[in-house]
Amino acid sequence: MSQSPMAAIEKKGWTYTPKIQPSDFPAHQSSHKRPRSVSSSSINTGTSSNGRVPRDSNYSDDGDEGYGEGGSDKNGNTDSPVKFDRYGFYVSDPQSKGLSEDMARMSLVEITRKREIKWLFMFQRWDEFIHKRWKKLRKRCRKGIPDSVRGRAWFYLCAGHKQKQRNPNLFSQLEKHPGDEKINEEIRKDLNRQFPSHEMFAEENGPGQEDLYRILKAFSVVKPEIGYCQGQAPLASVLLMQMPAEDAFWCLLQICDHYVPGYFSPGLEAIQLHGLMLSSFVKRFYPPIYRLLKKHKIDPVLYMTEWFMCFFSRTLKWSCVLRIWDMFFCEGIVVVFKVALILISSVLGRSEERAKCVSAYEVLYALKNIPAKFLTEEYLIEKVINFDLTERDLSKEFKEQKIKRKKEKERLAQERQRAQSRSSMNQKHSTGAGGNRNSD
Repeated sequence: MSQSPMAAIEKKGWTYTPKIQPSDFPAHQSSHKRPRSVSSSSINTGTSSNGRVPRDSNYSDDGDEGYGEGGSDKNGNTDSPVKFDRYGFYVSDPQSKGLSEDMARMSLVEITRKREIKWLFMFQRWDEFIHKRWKKLRKRCRKGIPDSVRGRAWFYLCAGHKQKQRNPNLFSQLEKHPGDEKINEEIRKDLNRQFPSHEMFAEENGPGQEDLYRILKAFSVVKPEIGYCQGQAPLASVLLMQMPAEDAFWCLLQICDHYVPGYFSPGLEAIQLHGLMLSSFVKRFYPPIYRLLKKHKIDPVLYMTEWFMCFFSRTLKWSCVLRIWDMFFCEGIVVVFKVALILISSVLGRSEERAKCVSAYEVLYALKNIPAKFLTEEYLIEKVINFDLTERDLSKEFKEQKIKRKKEKERLAQERQRAQSRSSMNQKHSTGAGGNRNSD
């Protein structure tokens, strides 16, 4: 008789607590709960005194520019210093905003410094802010978390630090576990596909790729019922750009356990359900677009799967990705729904654009090739903040779609049973007729 994953963990001496305790959340939260924390002084997040994850010696942290002294670019050229933007991407990468674009005005430096101080203060009084001043915390997440403290903020917002406290030796124990060789090989094959234009992952088998492998393998060991899914790699990569590997591992676990449970399970049941919910919201907010999608019989999973599984990390401009993730860690999956609805309306909202979509091909092409002007923080963020969609709407729609999906499954099961019965009856008649002919 097979034992549960939890029993296997306990047998190996691991103490991972898969579910967050109720005290981790504010009492008024029901779903997509916000985590509670302890004093920041008691947590070692692997950051420096200013909250920034230490970088290697080839990275310059003066302003927004980075030069790899004596290094090479992603094509292996060594003639000139390698240039990175403030996020670590090569400046030629389409997700990059370029060198020092944000630093044109010194006032931004002053604003950023003030925000850093506010966040450091919140870390020291996290329980107070998460329980009594949550709206203030949400407002600051919506404004954008400063780069220097973003990793620590995400770690606190998802309560990853709580789980790390409860299971201080788990990650190191998981690293020593050999894992499943087949899964390990699948992970290895995907490493080169994760943000190859970023300094952390540009080098094959480099430190960044090795850390990514450690995270994904550890996850597959502690979650054998899920194992490894390609959608996990982009998430782990984004996390790893902001924090040490162990903290990124805990954040990935929290995302999978509490933000999007079921997303990486076999069959992707949760993704399909969220696709139905998205379709319903399109019908509610943009009836003409819904009619177009319905006319061409376009299933939502054909265009929304990568959006939702990667939280737009492969879709939006990078500065916008980080802003969306800031809000996602604070407010939950509702942020992803908002972004999806805004992008759909931006691409297909005008009647002239819909008129061009004479078949399913044109519709899907439009949704998978969104103009760059719609993918920036300047265009999206305010729209996301002001979009009228709440957690209550999600909860209500989730229940309705779950009931509909259950009824649909029952209907299909009944149809299969009737079809099998008819097939069985036909075989009997055929056998009987053959027997009569033989007797003649």
